[in-house]
Amino acid sequence: MSEKTLPAEQPVTSSAQRYFTKFFEAESAGGILLLISTVIALIFANVPALQPAVRIWEVPFNLMIGSYAVFGPDFTIGAFVNDALMAIFFFTVGLEIKREMTVGQLSSVKKATLPVFAALGGMIFPALIFTIFNHGNPATAHGWGVPMATDIAFAIGILAILGKKAPLGVKVFLTAIAIADDLGSIVVLAVFYPSHAIHLLWLGLALVVFVALIIAGRLGVRKVWVTVLGGIALWYLVYLSGVHATIAGVLLAITVPYKTKINELRFSVQTQHLLDKFKKTSKANIEALANTEQMHIIHQMSEQLDAAEPLMHKFESNLQPIVNFLIMPIFALANAAVVLNMDFTVPGVTGLSLGIFFGLQCGKPIGIFLFSYLAVKCKLSALPDGVSWPQVVALGVLGGIGFTMSIFIDNLAFTDAGLIDTGKVAILITSATAAVVGYLIFSATAKKLNKANTTNNNQ
Repeated sequence: MSEKTLPAEQPVTSSAQRYFTKFFEAESAGGILLLISTVIALIFANVPALQPAVRIWEVPFNLMIGSYAVFGPDFTIGAFVNDALMAIFFFTVGLEIKREMTVGQLSSVKKATLPVFAALGGMIFPALIFTIFNHGNPATAHGWGVPMATDIAFAIGILAILGKKAPLGVKVFLTAIAIADDLGSIVVLAVFYPSHAIHLLWLGLALVVFVALIIAGRLGVRKVWVTVLGGIALWYLVYLSGVHATIAGVLLAITVPYKTKINELRFSVQTQHLLDKFKKTSKANIEALANTEQMHIIHQMSEQLDAAEPLMHKFESNLQPIVNFLIMPIFALANAAVVLNMDFTVPGVTGLSLGIFFGLQCGKPIGIFLFSYLAVKCKLSALPDGVSWPQVVALGVLGGIGFTMSIFIDNLAFTDAGLIDTGKVAILITSATAAVVGYLIFSATAKKLNKANTTNNNQ
């Protein structure tokens, strides 16, 4: 009986494997998991019976080497998430920025100008709108950086859900804007939101490690362990310096070599030579590679592939799933656990909430559209193929999804717990609104474009 049921069960297993493989490969998967984690965190924070579980993030986290405490007394599990795990996130962001600046959308002046202008407008206008609502209030005025950033995971997730309604050019343009936006946010974070007083000694030692890693890369060192150990040392020194420790992730990304050990021509010639040898030594054994010489050739090909893959790509491809499916959900669980109850007795709550809402909801689309329009009209840039101006407006609205970086800066901008939680609530509400409105605008513009194309075809 077991022999009869086994074949029937196999397709189900294969189908399930294919489903989960497609899910984790889908661009929207990271955003969906981030959304689920956010909802779970909100449920735990707002259901009285579950609230004690949220306190896990307040548990002290420290390592002792003899009598020496590696971290300070206030270092908790939540701080470990925000300072250490998020440094890995910033490392991958730094690698993305470096890739785009070397071979991608930001690799030339012509390619880079429009997304850079758009990102600049999308940062300036939200900050200005927030400042208008919070001018003269010392408790909240420092939070102008909160509505400046775009959450690329959520934004790309919405585009993935839209499917063919959002053409490839739109997706590439939004990704380039978000990467340029991330770069600007990192600069703002490093300069205006240090974690505590700056200690020049530790900062100087961090600079020494940073320069040493750059020199190692220039000398041809391509060892993963060198980058990992150097990165840990760099992170700890930056943590001690007072600059927010996550900046170490971006600095480390700068040091990772993007050039390969062999060039394209050499790789192509040697690989073809090995393939020819492989065919000549074949004994037509299609079920197994039992030929010793063939196994040796495969090993040589593996070494060629390893030499041809940039160290930067190795880190990015291996860390991206960890960031998307582990670090970002943990970050959401640790930081989105806020009680949905704004305390309007706290000074500045109204200005803070309105500043974040209108900064992200209005400032982002206005800044992105206006700066893009001016850049194109002044012939400094060109609109990407397949992208219309209404779609640029829709992109700007999606840019108002400011979840990850906005919450991150919110944690640093304020000292009052009530203001921090209020800021998080405003970010969550605004990001949800931006996602829905952006989706609707994209759907509407897609219908208009389809009608216009149908009319042109009929004529």
